[in-house]
Amino acid sequence: MDLEVSPALTIPESELGWRFSRSSGPGGQHVNTTDSRVELSWNVAGSGALSDSQRLMLVTRLERRLIAGVITVTASEQRSQLRNREIALAKLSDLVAEGLAPEAAPRRPTKPTRGSNRRRLAAKEQRAATKRQRRRPTAE
Repeated sequence: MDLEVSPALTIPESELGWRFSRSSGPGGQHVNTTDSRVELSWNVAGSGALSDSQRLMLVTRLERRLIAGVITVTASEQRSQLRNREIALAKLSDLVAEGLAPEAAPRRPTKPTRGSNRRRLAAKEQRAATKRQRRRPTAE
């Protein structure tokens, strides 16, 4: 089953590597016998599904998560190996989609309006007056 990240990108199943191991946590009677923890790996650097620009973008944006050009996600939230497989596929898909998403437009700095500044100062003055009222009267 191929992993569809977006309409423009589908990762073939042949490029995905699976590993299974025993999961920690609850599991009932099967806890010591089933390998429900899932590790899903994908070689970003050597993938044929990516264009050169996509590969470069993913390698630069996900460089902290890559080990020798391979990205690995794990899932052990559920007791079922099948459910953990689905979760791992979803995690990888989200990670790749996030890595290929266009950058957000840079923020344009703005100044506060005159009215908002006036309201802020009035609120500060009101707060100061409230605190002045709480003080012990001085003998002057």
